[in-house]
Amino acid sequence: MDKHNLTVLNEFILMGITDRPELQAPLFGLFLIIYMISVVGNLGIIILTKMDSKLQTPMYFFLRHLAITDLGYSTAVGPNMLVNLVVDENTISYYFCATQLAFFSVFVASELFILSAMSYDRYMAICNPLLYTVIMSQRVCWVLVVISYLYSIFVSLFITVKIFNLSFCGYNIIRHFYCDSLPLLSLLCSSTHEIKLIILIFATLDLISSLLIVLVSYLLVLLAILKMNSAEGRHKTFSTCGSHLMVVVVFYGTLIFMYVQPKTSHSFGTDKMASIFYTLIIPMLNPLIYSLRNKDVKFALHRTRKKISNIFSKV
Repeated sequence: MDKHNLTVLNEFILMGITDRPELQAPLFGLFLIIYMISVVGNLGIIILTKMDSKLQTPMYFFLRHLAITDLGYSTAVGPNMLVNLVVDENTISYYFCATQLAFFSVFVASELFILSAMSYDRYMAICNPLLYTVIMSQRVCWVLVVISYLYSIFVSLFITVKIFNLSFCGYNIIRHFYCDSLPLLSLLCSSTHEIKLIILIFATLDLISSLLIVLVSYLLVLLAILKMNSAEGRHKTFSTCGSHLMVVVVFYGTLIFMYVQPKTSHSFGTDKMASIFYTLIIPMLNPLIYSLRNKDVKFALHRTRKKISNIFSKV
C-alpha cells in the first residue's frame, strides 16, 4: 500500500444504522439479542452435528459448514456494529476495515457454494439413492467444502488488496454500518473502472453459478417427486429438503434484492435494511429453521439434553 494511504487516511467514519440518538439504545438491545441467538444457534448446530452419531451424514456435514459461515460473517459485522451504537463517533481503523471486508466476503461467498452443495446433496439423495453413499462420500464432501473456502479466500483477498492498494481521498465517511466494497469504491480518488468490473464479474459468476446448481438440482428433485405414486411418499421426500429450500429462498432473495436491483432503485435506507437482514437476521433464522423443522435435529437435541442431564445427575 502506498504511503499516501498510510499517512493521510488512518481510519474511516461509519455512518452507522441511525443518526437518531434516541434509537441507539433500543437498537443496541435488539441487535444484541439477535446476535446472541445467532451465536448460540449456530454454535449449537456445529456442536450437535459434530457430536451426535445419527447426524454423521453429508446433509448434516454441509449444515455444519453452513452454520460456520453464518457465524463467520455475522461476527465479522455484528460486534463492531454493536460497539458503534454506544460510542459517540463510529470510527474504524484503516486496517480493521480491510480485515472486516476480507472476512465478510470470504464467509458470504462460501455460503453461496455450500448452499449449492447442499442442493446437489438433496438431488443425489432423492434422484440417485442407490449411488448416494458412493458419490457423496466423506472425501467428496470435504473436497466440495475445501474448494468453496479456498476459492472464496482467493476472491476476497484479491478484491480487498485491489481496493486498498488504490488511493483514497481525504473524505473518509462510509455510507454504511460496516466496510463493504461498494461504499468504499465511492471514496477512491483513483479510477474505479477496473475494480468495479472485477467485482461485477466475480459477483455475477458466483451468484449465477451457485444459483444455477440450486435451480437445476431442485428442478430434478421436483420432477422425481411428481413421478411418485404415493402422496405420502411425495410429502415425506419433499420434507427432507423443505428447510434447505426455505434457507435458499431467503438468502438468495435478499442478495438479489441487494445487489441486482437497478442503481436508480438503490437508497441508503433500503440498502441498510437489506444488509441488516442478511448480516444479522439470516444467521439467526437458519439454525431456527433447521432445528424447528427438522426431526433429526430435534431428536439429536433431545438426546444431547438427556445425556447432559444424566451427567449432572451423577455429579
